[in-house]
Amino acid sequence: MPDSFTPGRDPEISRNHPVSDEVKYTTCYMCACRCGIKVHLKDGAIRYIEGNRDHPVNRGVLCAKGSAGIMQQNSPARLRKPLMRVGPRGSGELREIEWAEALDTAVQWLGDIRARDPSQLAFFTGRDQSQALTAWWAQQYGTLNYAAHGGFCSVNMAAAGLYTIGGAFWEFGEPDWHRTKYFLLFGVAEDHDSNPIKIGLGHLKGRGAKVVSINPIRTGYSAIADEWIGIRPGTDGFLVLALIHELLRAGKIDADYLARYTNAPWLVIQDAGAADHGLFARGGDGEKLVWDRKHDRLASARDGDALPSLTGARVLADGRRAVPSFALMAQRYLDPRYAPEQASQETGIPAATIKRIAAEIAHVAFSEAIVVDQPWTDWAGRHYSTMIGRPVSMHAMRGISAHSNGFHTCRALHLLQMLLGAIDTPGSFRYEPPYPKPIPPPIKPAGPAAAGASLSGPPLGFPSEPSELLVDAAGRALRLDKAFSWEAPLAAHGLMHHVIANAWKRDPYAIDTLFLYMANMGWNSAMNTAETMRMLTDRDAGSGEYRIPRIIYSDAYYSEMVAYADLVLPDTTYLERYDCISLLDRPISDSEGAADAIRQPVVKPDRDVRPFQDVLIELGARLKLPGFVDQDGAPKYPGLYPDYIVNHERRPGLGPLAGWRGADGNAEGKGAVNSRQLERYIEHQCFWRTEMPAEARYFKMANRAYLDWAVTMGFLDRAEPVVLQLYSETLQKFRLAAQGHGKVQPPAEHRERIETYFDPLPLWYPPFEGADADARFPLHALTQRPMAMYHSWGSQNAWLRQIHGENRLFIHRATAEPLGISDDDWVTVTSRHGSITVQAKLMEGVNRDTVWTWNAIGKRSGAWNLDPAAREATHGFLVNHLIAELLPAREGGFRYANADPVTGQAAWYDLRVSITKAAQPATQSEPHFATLKTPPLPQRPKTLRYGAQFRPPKGGR
Repeated sequence: MPDSFTPGRDPEISRNHPVSDEVKYTTCYMCACRCGIKVHLKDGAIRYIEGNRDHPVNRGVLCAKGSAGIMQQNSPARLRKPLMRVGPRGSGELREIEWAEALDTAVQWLGDIRARDPSQLAFFTGRDQSQALTAWWAQQYGTLNYAAHGGFCSVNMAAAGLYTIGGAFWEFGEPDWHRTKYFLLFGVAEDHDSNPIKIGLGHLKGRGAKVVSINPIRTGYSAIADEWIGIRPGTDGFLVLALIHELLRAGKIDADYLARYTNAPWLVIQDAGAADHGLFARGGDGEKLVWDRKHDRLASARDGDALPSLTGARVLADGRRAVPSFALMAQRYLDPRYAPEQASQETGIPAATIKRIAAEIAHVAFSEAIVVDQPWTDWAGRHYSTMIGRPVSMHAMRGISAHSNGFHTCRALHLLQMLLGAIDTPGSFRYEPPYPKPIPPPIKPAGPAAAGASLSGPPLGFPSEPSELLVDAAGRALRLDKAFSWEAPLAAHGLMHHVIANAWKRDPYAIDTLFLYMANMGWNSAMNTAETMRMLTDRDAGSGEYRIPRIIYSDAYYSEMVAYADLVLPDTTYLERYDCISLLDRPISDSEGAADAIRQPVVKPDRDVRPFQDVLIELGARLKLPGFVDQDGAPKYPGLYPDYIVNHERRPGLGPLAGWRGADGNAEGKGAVNSRQLERYIEHQCFWRTEMPAEARYFKMANRAYLDWAVTMGFLDRAEPVVLQLYSETLQKFRLAAQGHGKVQPPAEHRERIETYFDPLPLWYPPFEGADADARFPLHALTQRPMAMYHSWGSQNAWLRQIHGENRLFIHRATAEPLGISDDDWVTVTSRHGSITVQAKLMEGVNRDTVWTWNAIGKRSGAWNLDPAAREATHGFLVNHLIAELLPAREGGFRYANADPVTGQAAWYDLRVSITKAAQPATQSEPHFATLKTPPLPQRPKTLRYGAQFRPPKGGR
């Protein structure tokens, strides 16, 4: 359009000027949705990004983040070359070096460590979406000290699901958007899977389904819900158990579903004090036993002809008593302590509301059941003419996961689904391939390795009993982060948030090098931010050397963590490289088909940077790691990551990508290597999807058609049913160990904790910090990601900054006004750990006992190549400064992590604070840290005019 126009007249607009001269398809990386995008190029530069209407994830929908990928690509924060620290750690004094020096340095450091003790390398990655590669690299290197971001994010969600139903929310399953009639959201903000959820909510609202959002904060999804329930943080589990109480009282449960697809009828030994008390009774063949009411006898749970009973005590062959796990469950939750009146006192939700929600759920599930005319056959050969569904579905995320009671809250939610018969039935939650998996998945954490050797298996896994923990003979942790120890036995994603503190403390041992990728541990990914920065820079009093001797870091941008690295390996942007969104990692499947995707380079880097995956593979080859070199010692993947994606096989025929396998490209799931596989993906808009048979789309945990299909695709090793675990024998095994049974038992100081929290049935207890808080800290403090941001790399984006350029502390008006606090007043927020001074914003849509803010908006001055006086640095803030890594000392001085006792999930959302109006208005948020020096970076424009270069000449067409 012209630069100026006459008021009152429409500007003259050319309708024929081409937007682009080339279009390339790839996969977005502005959040974790992994939407398909079409990138329009003009003269080799990115002109426009739109959603790909053919893509199975977003079907053309694209959010503000996705569209703003242009500004991610053109960010002045992009690193230009490898960097070596020349000044004090944390100063930002770095010099550019060549890749030869960078790689030679890394190889020398890493090679020396591996020859001495591989566990002295701690390798941890952030939200990188290439964990299948990074975990395998760590395994081949030999370090057990590896994990990704999950311990920060939602390991409670993943672990609770995988130990209970063989899947979980979000990347493991989805609601039946087209059939559900009643949808409950628990703790879901607008960041994860946002486009698919928005599309799904559109379907629900258009059909008149009821949407109920349970969240302390009313934004986004909660704002459009038919009912918002502003629950008190950390009490969701109590609410769920109260709903279960009401359903049991009313007899509104799906008994047939429970008997067929769960372990509700499995008999549990009742012999207090015995080594097998609380374990499942087994027959001579090792199979679990049920009481067959059809033939009035004990029978194998695998007997397809049996009619299992859910109630009644039975006598076993050895004369001991056993009862179905359902009976134990019912006895617990029918107790009046789980009544809505009791839950109301903790949740802040009226008992009448809890009773009404339970009644509404029951009505929809049982009075509005769905029948799909689709014959199918179960694992035992039983034929059904239809599929019966309970059209109640649920979705949950970090809001219930990031608490110290989050594991059991998530288990309680899955129990509620089971009782309704609302897991993988029409209208309910549905698995996405490659889930469901066996419970727990048959992968055990491995380690440690001898000098110069690889691990015997992956560094992360799923222990099923105490003997599979990574502890020494005295019960001490073998991993730096103490995952899979008695402090966090089921830490399926590792505990990234403990790595820096434990490395600094040299607990349980000292390390040599901390190797991080895309993990902003020096700022918004740290609990206890100021203390973390101190530990990164602290020196040993005797030697004067840094207590964490070396730090290697890879990032595409000048994040706060770059300033603390000794060696920086600059990454590309997501539009400059190949990536693999793999079924071996975090898939993009949906409930009716399997899918994966790639990213392809859309533009070439204009800087001397390399994809981190390429760098990692080159390091593996130069270090001569098994799997990275051939028999002659030559690189196995000379074409680096694209070569690896095509030619790597985890098992024969099973590689990173499932599409177009086989020499001719006609196989899917499993098949020989296809040298043209990447070309086929690019020809097909960078994704692959295959639909499962119609008869396989529901009841996947027990559906013969699905189980057979999953074996042919490589998702399962055997076509055996996945029995949903209402009662967890795994947890009971740990409890028995704490009671003195078995060869592997916890040290004395951990016994009470293990016995208390490893309950085989879901339980609720107040979050630890809440239990320790006194009257000085009456308020809960939360963070939440906004719809237009995702992690810290998005909040430096020039376009997105215009939406969220700073943040406020949001306070309920009724809470703020008695304290004399008005909009934009400066307030001091205090926790038992520290205080911050920030500006306030009043609202009604928040729980009155809760204050909150947007996450990751605050920036350290000088970072991200923003103006040091940018509002993100002067007025933006983090609540991380208030969060303690450790809980208060127990008797004897021992301090547990501020985390879930089962999984080690960081308890970000347990924070308790007080607020007061600041005595004097401030000019900037506090704490405020010294401005970081800026290394050589692209020039920061004073005025952004991106797009001007694409305008046609004045008067042109």
